[in-house]
Amino acid sequence: MHRLIALVALAVVAGLALLWWTGGARVVELWALEGQREAQTAMARGLRALRGGDPAALTGFLAVCFAYGFFHAAGPGHGKLLIGGYGAARAVGAAKLSAVALVSSLAQGATAVALVGAGVWVWQLGRAQMTGMADRLFAPLSFAAIALVGLWLAWRGLRGLRAPGMGGGQGGGHHHHDHDHAGDGATCATCGHAHGPDPVALAQATGWRDIAVLVGAVAIRPCTGALFVLILTAQMGIFATGVAGTFAMALGTASVTVAVAVTAVTLRRGVLAGMAERAALARVQPVIELAVGLLVAVIAGQLALAAL
Repeated sequence: MHRLIALVALAVVAGLALLWWTGGARVVELWALEGQREAQTAMARGLRALRGGDPAALTGFLAVCFAYGFFHAAGPGHGKLLIGGYGAARAVGAAKLSAVALVSSLAQGATAVALVGAGVWVWQLGRAQMTGMADRLFAPLSFAAIALVGLWLAWRGLRGLRAPGMGGGQGGGHHHHDHDHAGDGATCATCGHAHGPDPVALAQATGWRDIAVLVGAVAIRPCTGALFVLILTAQMGIFATGVAGTFAMALGTASVTVAVAVTAVTLRRGVLAGMAERAALARVQPVIELAVGLLVAVIAGQLALAAL
């Protein structure tokens, strides 16, 4: 079973590398952008029908909003980068990371609702001003936050490499003696050190602070499509419909980010499938965290500079 997981992980990595190398990623990006444009046109038609009093138009409008969210997430985006990078770097369950991806998408929708509500009724801003604010301020701020998360992951990995028993601390190596690991193999009764990560500790490696950081970094940038819908519905006097459409978009976005979360966790497990021994896992975990953290920081940093 471990070998099968490793082979599947290798096949997925090879497929993604091939997609990038052959320019397929650009094709996917263009497809996603075209889908967004078509969905935006359909949303405008749906809003006109709703304004005309057609009650049956609501279901179609929400479906189109969901589709817009899907296409928006399928293209270049910061949510996939953060969720995927974290899932590859940290020992976290697929269900837990999927829940984080869902909450992040819903929080992003809530940010759009709060921004438009304040912009329309408090600051008296127009659509161009609010979308411009989202592009010029929130986009680089969001990518900068993700770059900081990447550096945070890299620092964790570096700290793990320097921990006792990893070639750092205690004179550069761990002392050798006869060990008694008290049955569970995690803590040495002779010296009191943990020579490898306890599986329970690994499963609980993501606490509420990590989750808050992930959700905040994604939610800080509202979706442009959500702003478009919310501003129009506010002007039309059907703001509640715009709020419903925004959260339908968030669910569409979550359908992609949840898939990314599951894929990232599966790939990580595939890479580590042959490392049943805690000592081997303890050596590899910090290296993965350091490498993924630096990769996320570099990519997000470049995107932040490009968004300025």
